[in-house]
Amino acid sequence: MTAAFLTSLSGRMRSWFRSAEERPIDVLPVRVGGPLYDRPTRTPASVLGLDQALIWVVIALLSWSLVMVYSASIAMPDNPRFGKIEPYHFLLRHTMSIGMAFVAALLAFQVPMNVWEKVARKLFLISIVLLVAVLIPHVGTVVNGARRWLSLGIMNFQPSELAKFSILIYAADYMVRKMEVKERFFRAVLPMGLAVVVVGVLLLAEPDMGAFMVIVVISMGILFLGGVNARMFFIIALLVVLAFGMIIATSEWRRERIFAYLDPWDEKHALGKGYQLSHALIAIGRGEIFGVGLGRSVEKLHWLPEAHTDFLLAVIGEEFGLVGLLLIAAVFFWLTRRIMLIGRQAIALDRVFAGLVAEGVAIWMGFQAFINMGVNLGALPTKGLTLPLMSFGGSAILMNLIAIAVVLRVDYENKLLMKGGHA
Repeated sequence: MTAAFLTSLSGRMRSWFRSAEERPIDVLPVRVGGPLYDRPTRTPASVLGLDQALIWVVIALLSWSLVMVYSASIAMPDNPRFGKIEPYHFLLRHTMSIGMAFVAALLAFQVPMNVWEKVARKLFLISIVLLVAVLIPHVGTVVNGARRWLSLGIMNFQPSELAKFSILIYAADYMVRKMEVKERFFRAVLPMGLAVVVVGVLLLAEPDMGAFMVIVVISMGILFLGGVNARMFFIIALLVVLAFGMIIATSEWRRERIFAYLDPWDEKHALGKGYQLSHALIAIGRGEIFGVGLGRSVEKLHWLPEAHTDFLLAVIGEEFGLVGLLLIAAVFFWLTRRIMLIGRQAIALDRVFAGLVAEGVAIWMGFQAFINMGVNLGALPTKGLTLPLMSFGGSAILMNLIAIAVVLRVDYENKLLMKGGHA
């Protein structure tokens, strides 16, 4: 009886192994638009190993920003415009902003990329509603003649920062959905163009042309990386340049900014539209090669307006010199390249949406840093754009860290998929 049982068991095992050999094996369970990578998400991030270099570079930039925001705002209590505030007022607010942004980034990291893809259109609509809300009297907060903020009690939130992130997610989702018709202008590009125009009209009404420029570049970058026909892309670029030219030509104060940029030392401009630029150049000139030393900037003492926000780089140039400016430029170049490589890796794994999102974040960080540096160095006309991850501003820090967290999520899922593929 025992021999008969063993013979039967042996036959069943041979049959099972033979059927297992005949079954097809999926080496890489991925498909565009709906990969299966989201199933084994219980693997701890520490086991897979997140991009430690990227994390530490971001931490280093945030730490340096704390030092520089405190240095640039140390004289603010003497300015009657800010009332009676403590010397560390802006440092404390900046620290709180980073703390809240860090918590939001941790939460954003927990969201799988397929969920971001599902909520892309809803997130875009929410950003449109908030941009409209800003323009409503007694709802939007006016600062320096611009209506760009919503007062939330603990902070003033700037919907244009959310718009940058939402248009990025929406554009990536749009390109995945329109993958089959991306060679046809009216079916592939025109709807996306109309979405950008709606956002642009609302931003120009605030006005916030700087944010509009960043959003246009993000959208065009994702269209190009998503595979839009090159001829079609250059036509779009030409139309965008003409549109911005018309906006500047029809606005007197924007024309004055251009003239001030061309000759900031003219007496007419030096005390008007060219005042910030001329003092930024004086600050950078005083820094020379190695700077005057941390905390020893003179221009931040009520000479250079917005020294802790848009013109923080000028204070860095004065206190750390050319060496500090080159270090900042090198760090942002490395950061942009690193994020772009994570996006390329995702696309190589057929995760098109995740890859386009990461590459869109790289375009956002790289382009905005480039514009801010260009403005501070006098290479570009003055625009109200902060230096990502460094300038004072709660909304900007919040959305920057959320964007970085989403990139780390893309990297995490890339490694999770590759680990499962090898297994």
